[in-house]
Amino acid sequence: MQKFVRRRRPLRGVAGVAGAMSLALVIAAFGSASAVAKSHKPKSKSAPKHLKIAYLSFAVDNSYDAPMLAAAQAVAASNHATLKVFDAANNPATQYAQFQDAITAGGYNGIITQPIESTNLIPLVKEAARKGIKVVNIDQIMGAKLNTAKVQVQGLAGNVTFVPSLMGQDLGKLAVQACKSKHLSPCKVGYLYDIQTSSLDVAIRKGFNSAVAGHNIQVVATGQDFFTPTDGLTAVQNMLTQDPSINLIAGSDQGIEGASADTSRPKGLLLVGYGGSAAGIAGVKSGAWFGTVLQDPATEGRVGVQTLVNAIRNRKNYAGVNPIAAEPNGGIIVKSDVRKFTAEWPG
Repeated sequence: MQKFVRRRRPLRGVAGVAGAMSLALVIAAFGSASAVAKSHKPKSKSAPKHLKIAYLSFAVDNSYDAPMLAAAQAVAASNHATLKVFDAANNPATQYAQFQDAITAGGYNGIITQPIESTNLIPLVKEAARKGIKVVNIDQIMGAKLNTAKVQVQGLAGNVTFVPSLMGQDLGKLAVQACKSKHLSPCKVGYLYDIQTSSLDVAIRKGFNSAVAGHNIQVVATGQDFFTPTDGLTAVQNMLTQDPSINLIAGSDQGIEGASADTSRPKGLLLVGYGGSAAGIAGVKSGAWFGTVLQDPATEGRVGVQTLVNAIRNRKNYAGVNPIAAEPNGGIIVKSDVRKFTAEWPG
């Protein structure tokens, strides 16, 4: 079973903007993703009809999901809409059943999906579309291709997600920079998966490999952190026992938090993460981490719900977007420019 879970990521697909207009131009015109969302509220002299929206969360009890949901609820409230939250608790079968229930119960004008698996909800998106229910996907990819934020599913009204393969490439770029900063050749890497068999992790690792190719960087050990610092700590200790010559640990911010908590780790061990969490940014500021890659769950929640509201009221579908693409350095955070970034989740 392939799972998506998140903390994390990776300002795409802003609602109300024609597909031909680039996100960069939109942000330039309005100043921020938040301003973009606000600028596309339907204008009406009379109060618009109140909307009922089903929000299919992958896991409410998750530090990455919490700011996403809070931002989504705030946008709904300001747009005469109410969110009904369904918590799948990281269970794809539960999420599928909840999607079915939202369709058959009736009364929902729209549905937000935050998929645990990339493809299993696709038939339900199409069913909802046939019944006139708008669906907007956020955070995780909906579709077989994990290298694009474009809409892949017929009938999907919008897509606001990070791109796993690009996230992996950025993690690899950080690894290259970190190894070069210490003149390491070869540079030996301990690589942390979150869930090694998930399609998300497979795509991120593939992107990482493409970025480090040709730089004499060798992945000599791997482990899994299951999105928790505690498991990350254990995995890192096991990898260092397996190969004490490891120069760098790469993985999600949760895993790197575990690595940074290992007081027995070798002095000078380089740490690079992805997530752009508060913990990650603090680590970069202090110099304990070499770098991290931004993820923006609150932006995804905010822009995603605004896109859905617009899709319902304007009876339109919108192009997919990747919010991270508009961030400084494409979201890659190192100490020299860490002040340009603000964390959207704790880690």
